[in-house]
Amino acid sequence: MVSDAELAYLRRCVELAAEAVQAGDEPFGSVLVDVDGKVRAEDRNRVAGGDRTRHPEFELARWAAAHLPPEERAGATVYTSGEHCPMCAAAHAWVGLGRIVYVASSQQLGTWFGDLGAPLPPVRTLPVREIAPDVTVEGPVPELVPEVRALVHRFYGRQDAQG
Repeated sequence: MVSDAELAYLRRCVELAAEAVQAGDEPFGSVLVDVDGKVRAEDRNRVAGGDRTRHPEFELARWAAAHLPPEERAGATVYTSGEHCPMCAAAHAWVGLGRIVYVASSQQLGTWFGDLGAPLPPVRTLPVREIAPDVTVEGPVPELVPEVRALVHRFYGRQDAQG
């Protein structure tokens, strides 16, 4: 169960995911929040340009490594619209970030992608806990799952219609 303040961060993640879809990109958004509740960085998916590593969770890990000392990274939380992929989970753990709170699980996302005939990722989809077992992970957050599901359907439905 997440707090009202955490729901606000997650709503921002959904907004960023919607911005990604509007820009022709996959529907993911993330926010990095410090131990005092201050948003330190945020981003959305930017893989449409061809660099498939431009996930927001990966970008936030890079940002944190460059701008926060280890003790601040450890106290920070990454809020995100979808559970980290293995690449992002590894980056999160390697830079020593704290908690992850996600709206939709990798299992939910995989089901939706399959239902829509979306291309399978080139790496196996695994829960964060299998990649980074020492990271505290919370999710899914049922209150916002329908919004993320709608964005996934909007993006991949458009992809089907285009080709």
